[in-house]
This record gives sequence, C-alpha cells and structure tokens, in this order.
Amino acid sequence: MVLVNAWAIHRDPQLWDDPEMFKPERFKSGEDLSHKLMPFGMGRRACPGAGLAQRVVGLTLGTLIQCFEWKRVGEEEIDMTEGKGLTMPKFVPLEAMCKTRSIVNKLLP
Repeated sequence: MVLVNAWAIHRDPQLWDDPEMFKPERFKSGEDLSHKLMPFGMGRRACPGAGLAQRVVGLTLGTLIQCFEWKRVGEEEIDMTEGKGLTMPKFVPLEAMCKTRSIVNKLLP
C-alpha cells in the first residue's frame, strides 16, 4: 500500500510560489502542471466516482474489442514514446480504423 501525503505536495514551497495562498490564476499560463497537482484528491476526499469509473472502463474496453474489428491506419512501426501527463499518454497518438462486426446487429437491437 502506498500512502500519499497530498497535503504536503500541494503546499511544497519548492513547487509553488506562495503555496498557502489561493491563486487560481497559476493555472492560466497553459503550462503542464500535472506533475505538481493531484486534482481528484486522495484518501477520504478522493473522487467519489473512481470506483464506478474503474468498472465502466473495463466493460467499455471489452465491448469495443468484442463489437469491432480494428486495423491500423499505417504500416509503420508503432511509436511507444510516452508524452507528458499524469496518465502517461502516447507522444504520437495511435490511429486506427474500426468496422462493426456482424454479431453487433444481434447483440444491440
């Protein structure tokens, strides 16, 4: 189990100028601050929809795999370089085409 001290991270003077003050204008610069901020909270004040979201993402991914045939747009090797961000996005997004499988007409009326 990992315990994160979000209070200390959000009030670290090495990360923020005047960390004790409420300054929403800090985020208007357009700079990527995702490595400094945990917007959904931790512990008892965490996102109340996180459990539901984790269940729905698995069901959605399973439905996409079962109901569609997927093909890559290009034939070049897939670039697995990571971009900046909290969720580790791909630096170069993967492009794919989908085609509905014939079974979908029987599953979804």
